[in-house]
Amino acid sequence: MIRVLIADDHVVVREGLKHIISKASDMTVSAEAVNGQEVIDRVREQTFDVVVLDINMPGRGGFEILKELRRDHARLPVLVLSVHPEDQVGVRVLKAGASGYLNKESTPKELVNAIRKVYTGGKFITPTLAEKLAYGLELDVKGLAHENLSDREYQVFLMLAAGKATNEIAQELALSVKTVRTYRQRILEKMTMKNDVELSHYAIEHKLIESSRS
Repeated sequence: MIRVLIADDHVVVREGLKHIISKASDMTVSAEAVNGQEVIDRVREQTFDVVVLDINMPGRGGFEILKELRRDHARLPVLVLSVHPEDQVGVRVLKAGASGYLNKESTPKELVNAIRKVYTGGKFITPTLAEKLAYGLELDVKGLAHENLSDREYQVFLMLAAGKATNEIAQELALSVKTVRTYRQRILEKMTMKNDVELSHYAIEHKLIESSRS
């Protein structure tokens, strides 16, 4: 029986994932986590075969948690879930140590197959992402401004682009307002942009976030 830890801050998503996994005869949801620190705590307390991790976790970000899991539990497969397009985020999470990447719009069958794949030691990559990798995605996106950001800067960038205020971001990520402002300044400098409006336009143009009008 494949023991799965589900890590997502949305109750509806967790319930949906549990429902899908419960229908598979060879796997079970052993525990849940609603933020990054809970993921680390659960892994320390229990033994899991696969972690299904939402990359957009509150508090300690998904990228940070992913890297810590890779460092302290190198043999534990992590399947990353995200609402972001795989050709924009997939390579980044794979580089960070994920065993696979799956968009939240994927089918239940794809989720179950992905869990089985990473459990057996394989890498789960969708045909779309595999094609991008085969043709050298890194070369294709080399000129994109957001690729120059660190994982934490990228997380803050998405939150700024989504219209969140500095103090709101600070609270969600458990950082000081001053630190978030420093990240914001670095992001603007690296992406050669002037304000949050430009960040939002960029993120929408590159399909990193959805337009509020859509």
